Amino acid sequence: MKMRSKFGLFVTDHEFNYDEETGRGPSRWGTLKPEWRTCSDGRKQSPIDIGTVQVNSELGELQRNYRSAQAILRNRTEDVAVVWSGDAGNITINGTTYRVVNCHWHSPSEHTINGTRFPLEIHVVHLGPQNKTAVVGILYHYGMPDCFIRNISSSILSLRMEDKNLGSINPESIGFPGSSYYRYNGSLTTPPCSENVIWTVFRQVFSLKLLPDMYITINEE
Repeated sequence: MKMRSKFGLFVTDHEFNYDEETGRGPSRWGTLKPEWRTCSDGRKQSPIDIGTVQVNSELGELQRNYRSAQAILRNRTEDVAVVWSGDAGNITINGTTYRVVNCHWHSPSEHTINGTRFPLEIHVVHLGPQNKTAVVGILYHYGMPDCFIRNISSSILSLRMEDKNLGSINPESIGFPGSSYYRYNGSLTTPPCSENVIWTVFRQVFSLKLLPDMYITINEE
């Protein structure tokens, strides 16, 4: 099931959104465009409830090779993302290299573990050969401050429609919680919901402290 997601904005005026009352919410995505049909009838759709499906333990070790590169904060209407404009490095899974391109947030989390949903989930998106995508998902509960989000929180709070320059950022600063994770073949969680994604979702849940006003409506301005 596709979940309503927001971090820093509420979407109502895009070609798709998370508000079912508009007729463009998740349950209708597959009907909005022919090329989005997979959102409705796909067989490997994400997100999933981890623990209710067979997770593949043979999809390979996750190796990181990140480096600092110029990045911007972008309001993509459906979410807020840190987008790297330079070579910020890559991850390797089963000998295939995927370069990091962006990270973005979903609140509440899209993935659940044994039915438990968490306040926030970050997706670190990587692109590989033949249009393959590898996404690393990290779940958060409320607690101590997260260094990565804290460092860009002022930019998130002041973001409207124009990109904000964040300077040089190393994806390594996001932090991967431990070395234990779930791995499965799934899809993009937004249209076109393409089923070409290798998902890695960390088992350990990170701690996060958010300012109340980080949940704001960007599109009001």
